[in-house]
Amino acid sequence: MDFKLQAPYKPTGDQPKAIKELTEGIEKGLKHQVFVGVTGSGKTFSISNVIQNIGKPVLVMSHNKTLAAQLYGEFKRFFPENRVEFFISYYDYYQPEAYIPSTDTYIAKDLSINEEIDRLRLRATSAILEGRKDIIIVSSVSCIYGIGAPDEYARQVLVLKKGMKISRKKLLTALVDIHYVRNDVEFKRGNFRVRGDVVEVIPAYEDEIGIRVELFDDIVERLCYINRQDGSIIRTDDSVAIYPAKYFVTTQEKIENAITDIQKELQHQIEYFQKDNKLIEAQRIEQRTNFDIEMIKEVGYCSGIENYSRHLDGREPNSRPYCLFDYFPKDYLLIIDESHVTVPQIRAMYNGDRVRKKTLVEHGFRLPSALDNRPMTFEEWESMTKQIVFVGATPGNYELEKSGGAIVEQVIRPTGLLDPAIEVHPVKNQIDDLINEIRIRANKKERVLVTTLTKRMSEDLTDYLEGIGIRVKYMHSEVESLDRINIIRGLRLGDFDVLVGVNLLREGLDLPEVSLVAILDADKEGFLRSEKSLLQTAGRTARNQNGLVIMYADRITDSMRKVIEETERRRKIQTEYNKKYNIEPKTIYKTYEEIMSSTIVADSKPKSDARKKKREEQYGGKTSLSVVTDPLFKQITKEQRKELIDQLRREMIEAAKDLEFERAAELRDEIERLDE
Repeated sequence: MDFKLQAPYKPTGDQPKAIKELTEGIEKGLKHQVFVGVTGSGKTFSISNVIQNIGKPVLVMSHNKTLAAQLYGEFKRFFPENRVEFFISYYDYYQPEAYIPSTDTYIAKDLSINEEIDRLRLRATSAILEGRKDIIIVSSVSCIYGIGAPDEYARQVLVLKKGMKISRKKLLTALVDIHYVRNDVEFKRGNFRVRGDVVEVIPAYEDEIGIRVELFDDIVERLCYINRQDGSIIRTDDSVAIYPAKYFVTTQEKIENAITDIQKELQHQIEYFQKDNKLIEAQRIEQRTNFDIEMIKEVGYCSGIENYSRHLDGREPNSRPYCLFDYFPKDYLLIIDESHVTVPQIRAMYNGDRVRKKTLVEHGFRLPSALDNRPMTFEEWESMTKQIVFVGATPGNYELEKSGGAIVEQVIRPTGLLDPAIEVHPVKNQIDDLINEIRIRANKKERVLVTTLTKRMSEDLTDYLEGIGIRVKYMHSEVESLDRINIIRGLRLGDFDVLVGVNLLREGLDLPEVSLVAILDADKEGFLRSEKSLLQTAGRTARNQNGLVIMYADRITDSMRKVIEETERRRKIQTEYNKKYNIEPKTIYKTYEEIMSSTIVADSKPKSDARKKKREEQYGGKTSLSVVTDPLFKQITKEQRKELIDQLRREMIEAAKDLEFERAAELRDEIERLDE
């Protein structure tokens, strides 16, 4: 099936040119291209057109879960008839295994797996293995971590065909071998149930759809897709494929070979420790590894089995792990969003992981082969890529060098908006000048962003502005993630007029209400005042027709000069285009509902408002954020408490399905407090 882009608008401005150049570059076989697009120019829409043109499987990498979720939502809207899948870390919470020698402290691995994200990950890999070309997988950097060999995973797929001969016992054994669990009471993903000669299973990558296998005299008589809730038949089919419920699956023969290899490595490591007179370490590694071996023998799995992945995969020492890239065909396209952040993140993953695991190995908590359960090195990642499009407003030096001049630019916004004008004001009396500028915007019901160099400065400035009657809040890295979302929502809805921050105002914020960005100490060269940082910060007011950037400085640094020159160049192109086509720049303000929807990551969706209201009525007006700490909580009955926990658990599952990760984690913590 081909990609079929569906959108209520067509490419405008310089989008057609960008789409054409990117498409031609890919078709010519260019390995690296850079797509530079200003904020609000419709980069995702242009990339979607390119995807439709080339017809290859696509992997989109983003540098964090929140932006990945936004991209996933956008691509789902653009390609409703194609496979758009989501692959990010499935941990709501993850404390890696670690050892601190200085205090002799061992920290066991602690985690909470998000069942919905686990389902989406399995759905993504199963979709690729189906061989479909019309597939887009949106991923975080977690795609460079090991997930098991694709060939082995594909070999374990259980294929059933109408009329094939298979006994019920053999079918049930086959399901257990690929990590499905028999549960005749709770019918959920990863489980199967048996009723006479009818076996029903919900694939680990599905949620509401199950598969019914009807047997007669050891022959598959009928195969149906069914509704999980009521068992009604959705459709019948001549064949079905059931993919494994976990990534690390292998045959019994390979497990036995792996155990033999693990035992050999264990013996070698014990001798190594004993030779160095490290008797505690020798005893520790023997005890821990033998326990894992027994678990693998008995159930085919153990906690931390990924640390033995080299043996299970049959890989050589120091070889890279199998990861999502191995599941793609050779001819695929890699798109890296916000590449100036994502590429350095890929580069940094390996070293941090190795330092932690090396300590575990040296002190007898893990075998040396655990070091091969790791993310790919940067060089390995490069070797796995064939064609890359780096996307962003400020590409890094790596991307620019790799592209060899293959740079595609998109500076025209469909709204006709220009890049914000930049003014340089003196540092002397900068606060008085800033206050005057703030009051001008506040009177027009517009918002202001102010960036400082330090957290202390942002807090002090906020206190001062608040003291003279300005509605202001601050935001920096010590502010909790949930609170950050609420702060941004409050700014957009007009609860206050000014947001003061340090480095959190650069990427990923859609703020059409902001008409002024004030940059204090703009001439202090450094990371926060580099060319890229200044350009990204200035972009926060690019969605407002009155957008203005004021840099407070006593001198113009090289970074400032480059940003000013680049902005003037873009404004000239944009102005000429608007004049040629008689376009009047206009701010696209969002409705209250749209603002609530776009800042939903830490909150419930509008559709849950009715449930929230009902819960507030039942429990004295208290929401899940406050019910436990309220004195009235002690007065509710056991039945009410149980009902509240059940309600919160349902909302947690629904929040996870809607990709509201912080909200789901918040509800999980609330449930734990209620259980106490």
